[in-house]
Amino acid sequence: MKGKKINILCSAADQASQNIMRHLLQNEQWEKIDRIPENWEDLLSAYENPKYRIIEIKGHHIYEDRIDDKMKSSGFDTDLIIVASKHKSKDGRSVLTAHFTGNPNEADFGGRPRELSIPAPGIMCSILKNMDQMAKGTHYAINMESTHHGPTDMRTPMVYAEIGSAEEQWVDPVAGDIVARAITKAHPLEVPVGIGFGGGHYAARQTELILEADVTFGHNFPDYQLSHVDKDMMLQAFNKSKADFVYFDRKSMSSKERERLAGIIEKLGYISLRESEIKEIKGIAWEFFREIKNKCDELCPGGKFRITEGFRSTFSKDYKNIPTKEIPHPSVCTINEELLREAINTDKRQILEIMDQDAPIYIERKNGTISNYVLGIGEDTKTAMQNVTNECIKILKEHYEIKYIPDENILYIITKRFDPKVAKELGIPPGPMLGELAKGNSVVLEGKTIEPGMVHKRKVKQILLSN
Repeated sequence: MKGKKINILCSAADQASQNIMRHLLQNEQWEKIDRIPENWEDLLSAYENPKYRIIEIKGHHIYEDRIDDKMKSSGFDTDLIIVASKHKSKDGRSVLTAHFTGNPNEADFGGRPRELSIPAPGIMCSILKNMDQMAKGTHYAINMESTHHGPTDMRTPMVYAEIGSAEEQWVDPVAGDIVARAITKAHPLEVPVGIGFGGGHYAARQTELILEADVTFGHNFPDYQLSHVDKDMMLQAFNKSKADFVYFDRKSMSSKERERLAGIIEKLGYISLRESEIKEIKGIAWEFFREIKNKCDELCPGGKFRITEGFRSTFSKDYKNIPTKEIPHPSVCTINEELLREAINTDKRQILEIMDQDAPIYIERKNGTISNYVLGIGEDTKTAMQNVTNECIKILKEHYEIKYIPDENILYIITKRFDPKVAKELGIPPGPMLGELAKGNSVVLEGKTIEPGMVHKRKVKQILLSN
């Protein structure tokens, strides 16, 4: 977009568009453009400043296929069009939205059938985040809408910024001001781009991910449009959105539809991410995240990896301004699996706390158990593995007798277990005496003291710590 102004398209036929336009003109310094081209009969007015250009047309923008060509031939060439518009819904909710245009099937409201426009995912993400911040304290909700209506026949990226859902909101000066400021304060965010499948028209789960995670979305297909998505439509969505991954709102769609779409995605070689994985991207470079995911899928298929806050903070600080190709590849170290399992069986809650504190990245297997793999960068991974190992030994020391032979790197865990069979052989009758001995207390039987050690068996477990 460098060197070209961003065109903000407004319509005289749209009350919300006029509301937003009024606030654009109030909030910024503009110069009216007098050179209105005669060959563009629908053009009413135009204004510009160093960064933006407002273009007001008479008709409704959803029917303006190839309006970017009109802009170019009129001397208003641009690399981005932001459309100020209304959102209409029978529910009358107060909502500020953003979305891209396209027709997964028929073209009932502008555009062409089975055609998608070119999205601007980084700008939409910024607009929605701006709306979310600016609407705090108001009654307006923020939502990304799924792909719908025209125009579609475009060569220039386009995004709609809207006020919904009825006249009361369309003319509301509060809403007009928020959307106007959200547009002019927007800048393209460099975050991974997803293609969304499932959910309703308002794409609630995708909206939440945009606002909370470091991702954005290109085209989105709601439940009622999924049956129209085939290989060609998916390719069009992925290529025009320049997408990095696919996301399914799994709870909103049938397993049959999900499996059909997943089959297409697999054949095309696209990566599909779960919501939990998307949330792990925050603060992490996309290519490094991909390497982590690939490594975790290899080590624990179907498992979930956790990037700890300590590593996330360090990564953001150390690698924020470094080119992706210069970021080291993730390294892997293993904790002794038997040691880790003993520590988990002893105190799982504490082990989870230790992992979150000391392990840069760790994996939960598909069955929910913690794996013995630790991922990170360079020598820090080995240090983290050793720290977790030491903490595991500490936990065991708190509950058992421990003996460690450094030269052989062998750990012995010594346990004593109450043996009711031995107690019976000593004549201890069933009842309270057995309970006391099991607790580690001595009892007196017929004048003779029975010590706990007499009825507890000593068991020694050997763990070779070298991997």
